[in-house]
Amino acid sequence: MTENEIATIIVDASFKVHKHLGPGLLESVYLTVLAYELEQRDVMVSRQRSMPVIYESVRLDEAYRADLVVNDKVIVELKSVEKIAPVHKKQLLTYLRLSNLKLGLLINFGENLIKDGITRVVNDL
Repeated sequence: MTENEIATIIVDASFKVHKHLGPGLLESVYLTVLAYELEQRDVMVSRQRSMPVIYESVRLDEAYRADLVVNDKVIVELKSVEKIAPVHKKQLLTYLRLSNLKLGLLINFGENLIKDGITRVVNDL
């Protein structure tokens, strides 16, 4: 499955979760429910995956945690805030660069319309 095919599944699942739960819950609730919904669609989901960083030739295994990694190809960073800040996109792009992955989705469940809360972030895709 390509990154774009995986992203389509993630976006569709996000619409379903947002439709059922609406905005205003904690990020951890959306993370749990979205991971469940994705697992029901037969994709592999890692929650709060520890990701390594190579710093001065030293591998630091638990440098940061990605909210969701789907099929080992797409990072999903979840938020439940009123507005996405520019730093959120930069954070996801850095995660992509450090992991050598190509595609990430920044999903803000705090938006009234989930379509306004989904941002694609690419790393040389």
